[in-house]
Amino acid sequence: MRLALYFAPEVSDPLHAAASRWLGRDAETGATIPQAPVPGVDIAAITAEAANYGFHATLKPPFRLSGSYAAARAAAADLAGRTAPFAMPPLRVTDLRGFLALTESEPCPALQAFADNCVTALEPHRAAPTEAEIARRNPDRMTPRQREHLAAWGYPYVFDEWFFHMTLSRKLDEVEKARVLPAVQNAVGAAAAMPRVVRELCLFTQAAPGAPFLIAERLPLGG
Repeated sequence: MRLALYFAPEVSDPLHAAASRWLGRDAETGATIPQAPVPGVDIAAITAEAANYGFHATLKPPFRLSGSYAAARAAAADLAGRTAPFAMPPLRVTDLRGFLALTESEPCPALQAFADNCVTALEPHRAAPTEAEIARRNPDRMTPRQREHLAAWGYPYVFDEWFFHMTLSRKLDEVEKARVLPAVQNAVGAAAAMPRVVRELCLFTQAAPGAPFLIAERLPLGG
């Protein structure tokens, strides 16, 4: 099993329903949801990988446990309890090197600090990656700083290399992007732009390699 610490919108947030419909899967329940067609593209194929991970933004990336789930969960609950809820800036649909995703409309220091703390707080519970797992990340293509993070934290995009994003598609070519971008904007743009407060830390679990991620728990922030 793998565990990950993610941000995901609250179930009552319109963005949860809108993004689940777009991806065709609800990470809260695991239910499959019919997707609205997009002319000229296979929308299920374009969203399959993002759907498997569940709609989220990564705080601490998926990792195998070095000990028990209960111990890792306790560490996450302690962190959540020490973190005050905070406002998130509106989100917007962005083209990230060909992938479509939601990103912040402006920087959010509280969100960066939350992600940093998630990385460090759960580190004692992360099993070291295997050589094969490291090789799959293609470290030769990384910057020296990213390779440092990979060696120290098991993932290259943490701390100064981290950025908030909620993936909505695989990488698209220009023809696909021209067709899909307006559909994404129509499907999730209005909900993404709504103001929201981060009140939860979401624990996602993956039962086995390749299995879909599910929200195991939503830990309330305290502070």
